[in-house]
Amino acid sequence: MNDRFTLAVTGQSLIKQDVRHVRTPAFQDVQVVLRKADLAFTNFEGTIRGKHGGWPLKGSFFGSSEPVVLDALQAMGFQALSLSNNHAFDLGPSGVLSTLEEVGRRGFLHAGLGRNQAEAAQARIGTIGQRRVAMVAMDGGPGPDFMYAANADKGRPERPGVNRLRLSQLIEVDQAAFEQIRAVRDRVGYTAIDLTNDSQPDDPPRLDPEAEIGIARGIFRRSNRFGRSVKIDENDIRRNLASIASAAEDGCLVIAYLHHHHWASDWYQVPEWVSSVAKRCIDAGAAMFVSHGAPVLQPIEIYRRRPIFYSLGNFIFHVRSEKSTWTAPEVWESIVGLCAFGKDNNLIDIAFHPVVIGGDDALKNSMLEHRLVPHLATGSSAERILCRFGEQSGKLGARIEISDGVGLLRG
Repeated sequence: MNDRFTLAVTGQSLIKQDVRHVRTPAFQDVQVVLRKADLAFTNFEGTIRGKHGGWPLKGSFFGSSEPVVLDALQAMGFQALSLSNNHAFDLGPSGVLSTLEEVGRRGFLHAGLGRNQAEAAQARIGTIGQRRVAMVAMDGGPGPDFMYAANADKGRPERPGVNRLRLSQLIEVDQAAFEQIRAVRDRVGYTAIDLTNDSQPDDPPRLDPEAEIGIARGIFRRSNRFGRSVKIDENDIRRNLASIASAAEDGCLVIAYLHHHHWASDWYQVPEWVSSVAKRCIDAGAAMFVSHGAPVLQPIEIYRRRPIFYSLGNFIFHVRSEKSTWTAPEVWESIVGLCAFGKDNNLIDIAFHPVVIGGDDALKNSMLEHRLVPHLATGSSAERILCRFGEQSGKLGARIEISDGVGLLRG
């Protein structure tokens, strides 16, 4: 077995157009980087409109793609996709079935969707060269309960959907505010039955009756401060950790993936709960943790000789120009990480190649046709992206050296 295995990771790919016609040299340079890896991975941020049909389950932010976009991703060099994200259910169970069918037909290693909960949560395993690679992909929402896969039960069929990591909005308040909220709840007669009935969730959130109050989909927790976080469902996290551990014990290099939109108001800030989930995944045996959702590149941390990518931002981002609120230039900048692992699945090193979607000129033009694909960044743009990334990562103890437009981190 070759002791060195290289895995390329990128920002998420919200792709709605076939981009194989694009021959821009800077885009071709990105593809050269991807093909240096034994395996290239991205998140397919969408759902396929295929033979199973489906109906839009969203308004302005609905999105679906023709199967041809998968051919475009494959032509770029991707062989592995996470499928768990907030757009995976935009056509309902029908879209899930079409996505699974089309991704499987092309031979992608994929994870995060399934015909039921057991299938969606399982580690999907493939052999790349002589290395066995597994993926466990989760979505933390927020999203409606019905988008998540469910097993069959007595009198109830299975539901195709997304692999869930249930997260509940948690609002911390001081003692005085907590008592006021409790008084309001009691005076209006808000009961546990009301909580169960809000938006017809599959299951009500599990609460500590002495310290937590649930109203609608918010949970108020007694604290010595005011703040906002999330509450992680222990049953969900244990189920996913078990899938990771089983694959790791079987000798696989395991990629643990999480998509979520519970980011901080400061997009560059890494919420404590995400760090906790990432480290629990690595403790369970994952060789790396990768996350998307926050629309910008967040720092990397090395934990137990294994990388944690808190957010890789965007790689392909086909959003409608007239509705786009993504005006910050950082939304269109990211890196491709070439992560080299040894035979023990510990990190050897990572090379970071900066990219700008559409190139520098596109940062001045909001039209989608100028922002179809990522360009390899050079010069001052490469320096800017890598310096920002290196400075943020340095606060987490990850030291990145920059030379000739490429960052290098040694494990």
